[in-house]
Formats: sequence, structure tokens, C-alpha cells
Amino acid sequence: MSALFFKKLREKISLTTQEEEIIRRYIISKKIRKKQYLLQAGDVCKALAFVEQGALRAYSVDDKGQEHIIRFAMEGWTISDLDSFMTSEPSIYNIDALEDTEIIFIPKSAWEEVKKVVPQYELFIRLELMAAYSDMQKRITALISLTPEETYTYFVSVYPCIVQRVPQHMIASYLGLTPETLSRVRKRLFTGK
Repeated sequence: MSALFFKKLREKISLTTQEEEIIRRYIISKKIRKKQYLLQAGDVCKALAFVEQGALRAYSVDDKGQEHIIRFAMEGWTISDLDSFMTSEPSIYNIDALEDTEIIFIPKSAWEEVKKVVPQYELFIRLELMAAYSDMQKRITALISLTPEETYTYFVSVYPCIVQRVPQHMIASYLGLTPETLSRVRKRLFTGK
């Protein structure tokens, strides 16, 4: 149930068997059905979720009802509203499942205790957050400096797993494009016209 999580944990930090067992006592596994929320705007985010199986998205909704996707999370990725998690302020984001999903997490209420007993866990979280921050920087750079065709080509090359599992209108939202623009971009790329 948490095999992928511990595989990734072992890849990033070294833990003793005893430390792994301590972490196992704190983790919670949760199944989320397709279209079910992990977090709704207005609620406080209480976990950094690790995707064991499935796919999630984080998005906001503007005054016109338009969704703006800021992040996808597939197997082996983490997802959260970090600002809400750290400040305990209400989230402005929704996080929902794009398919039946299983996540694992350590509740915020247990974090301090886990960090005291297994200090390496904090390093793991820091490494995960740094990787997410790096991805976000690359995404912003692509959005402000590349053409729509270049942005889509970059996205496809970096995230082929998303392209195969996520509807095109959601990819368009993530790339800051309308679905119609993405359709034209894809047509030009595939036909050369």
C-alpha cells in the first residue's frame, strides 16, 4: 500500500529499518474516487500528499468560473497547497482526482513528532519541495518565453505520462491556452501546417 512511497524515500535519503517502521506508524493511506476532492478552496490544507496510484490536479477558479490548473500529480509525485499547509490559512485551490487515486500522507499534526524521531524525513520533504519548485520555475519560464507550439512540445517531452492520461482541455488550462488554441497548436505540429 505504500511501496512506491518507501521506494522513493529510500532513493532520496538513507533510513534504518527502525526509522522506516516509525514512519509507517504515522502514514495514513486514503483512496479518492475520480472527481472527488482531496482539498476544496476555503478549507485549510492539512497534508502534503504523495500519490501512490492515480492522478490529481490542483486548480483555482476565477470570477468567471474558469478553471486554472497549476499542477498535476501522478504516481510518485507530491501535491498540496503549500501556502495553506504552512500558514493554516484557507486554501484558494481545489485538488481533485482525475481518476481513482490512492494517496499517503503524514498528517500535519504528527509532523513535529516524526521530525524529532526521524530527522531525515524533513530532508526528504525538503528535497520533494525543491523539485516541485524547480518544476514550477521551468513551467513559468516556458510560459513567458516560448511560443504556444514550443510550450506544448516542451510539455509533451517532459510529461508524456500526463499527455496520455489527462484530457486536452485540462492540458490547455495548465499551459495557459484555450482548448481551441491547443487544438490548433496540435494540428500545426502534427500536420506541419
